[in-house]
Amino acid sequence: MQRRAISGNPEFQTLKRAQHRSGVAMAAIAVGGFLLYVLLSSFTPGLMNSSLSGHLTLGLALGLGQFVLMAVIARRYVVHMRTRVDPVARGFRTQLHRPTAEGPGRTAQHPSVPRPRTEEYRTW
Repeated sequence: MQRRAISGNPEFQTLKRAQHRSGVAMAAIAVGGFLLYVLLSSFTPGLMNSSLSGHLTLGLALGLGQFVLMAVIARRYVVHMRTRVDPVARGFRTQLHRPTAEGPGRTAQHPSVPRPRTEEYRTW
């Protein structure tokens, strides 16, 4: 199957939209969390300086929480790609590299003959 045929395939378009939508949603959550932290630090310093335990303040806990948020988002993105996007992308890659007849009088290259390396669709 040719690359143009795959890129015009409705299932491929759905795959690309799902990949884009999940990336945008997770980026929005990350930016939103950081923006919330900055706004709270700017406009509610008394709240952010309130002590939770010993020298641990709410601001420090929320700042450290940014690392946790990024780790959760990154993990969720990897799981999403592995479970929903990669299997479909592998199917398209298989279709793309499946040997086919090149036209009248031509046959596909024998499987034991190495094919030249071409650009692949990558999900990551």
